[in-house]
Amino acid sequence: MSGPACRPHPERGAPAAGRPGPLPVARGVLLSARPRQWTKNLLVVAAPALAGELASPPVAVGTLLTFALFCVAASGTYLLNDVADAAADRAHARKRHRPVASGLVPAPLAAGLGTLLAAAAPLGALAAGQWRLALVLAGYLVLSLGYTYRLKHVPGCDIAAVAGCHALRALAGGLATGLPITGWFLLVVCLGALLVVAGKREAELRNPDAGGGRVTLAHYTTGFLARVRATAAAAMIVTYGLWALETRTGPALALTAASVVPLVTAVLRLHLLVERGIGEEPEELVLRDRPLQLCLAALLALVLLGVHLD
Repeated sequence: MSGPACRPHPERGAPAAGRPGPLPVARGVLLSARPRQWTKNLLVVAAPALAGELASPPVAVGTLLTFALFCVAASGTYLLNDVADAAADRAHARKRHRPVASGLVPAPLAAGLGTLLAAAAPLGALAAGQWRLALVLAGYLVLSLGYTYRLKHVPGCDIAAVAGCHALRALAGGLATGLPITGWFLLVVCLGALLVVAGKREAELRNPDAGGGRVTLAHYTTGFLARVRATAAAAMIVTYGLWALETRTGPALALTAASVVPLVTAVLRLHLLVERGIGEEPEELVLRDRPLQLCLAALLALVLLGVHLD
């Protein structure tokens, strides 16, 4: 017996053939939001921690809010970036597996969610009465989206834009909590960000598979990026040393002065990793490289002890 009545029917609620179900799509959206990159937003803790006010409930709440809103804003820009780069990502051996490039997450869905998250961050700050934080978040979004659609293709501007995003994170932590931001602090953060970003580009240049077809890499040389890295590192260490010696007294001075040693050691470790071509993901280095972790832990311990003893 044959006919339409005898043909098997798909189960109700089952996704159509060739289409991923809602759960894989949701996982793809989460992957495109890049939660592993949220570690960068811990920079918002720097200003409250160095002021010795992180244990204060109002400051802790303001810092947590700032961190959460930067995670929302960053995820929005990552989704929009994946939509903008989808065509280029499909031609890359590794990036073609990204959810948007592979077709797992539809581009209109990613673009819509990205726009929603990007808009939600400054609006959330305004709703919390944090207009200064809203302005910094708006500046971060302008810079991030400018990088996505234009600046990433302009040599020099791509490095400056990424470093600027790091500096805005650190600035936001102080503004959202009403704490003073010193010139020393901003200089160290900006120079450190330039060091890390230049190292990232150099590692990508040394390891072509990591660059993902980045256009600006064709305009850089390892020698140029190494000089940028060395200049930024030297300037950062000198600036940090001046801060450590001029802003503390008594036992606190000894501790902050001693913190220069793990800072220099961490910088040297980063130089070594970059020259091996494995510094293209700085956030991964912090999570995986044990010597770097030990240096940073010693640096933080000495600085925080000095702050609380002063």
